Amino acid sequence: MTELGALDNWLDRYIVAWRSNDADTIRDLFTHDAVYRWHPWESLTEGARDREEIVDAWLKEPDDPESWTMLCEPLAVNGDLGVARCVTTYRASGDTPKRRYHNILIVRLNHEGRCTDFTELFMQEPD
Repeated sequence: MTELGALDNWLDRYIVAWRSNDADTIRDLFTHDAVYRWHPWESLTEGARDREEIVDAWLKEPDDPESWTMLCEPLAVNGDLGVARCVTTYRASGDTPKRRYHNILIVRLNHEGRCTDFTELFMQEPD
């Protein structure tokens, strides 16, 4: 990855994969040996450590595709490392109020546009 456009393309595919809840679409985002961390303090043994673990984790408790929106802006690229800012909004449902999360995604992409290393930092917006 050498430009923001490659990161932007991957982010678009990430949103499609999340919305689809389709294993093959999710799988296509990552390399076989990819690492996925939901929190920045997670080590290699705490996050998902390969593509199949990533797919399994995504599909363990999938979000209803109609329950959320996500807007992302690629911010910076340095070699294979990209940084994006995203806002994810979950609509209110039943007893659950509307929630909004501000995310920073740290993404390493290989020359094929697949992620080798992913770290998510997110904070819920106060009510």
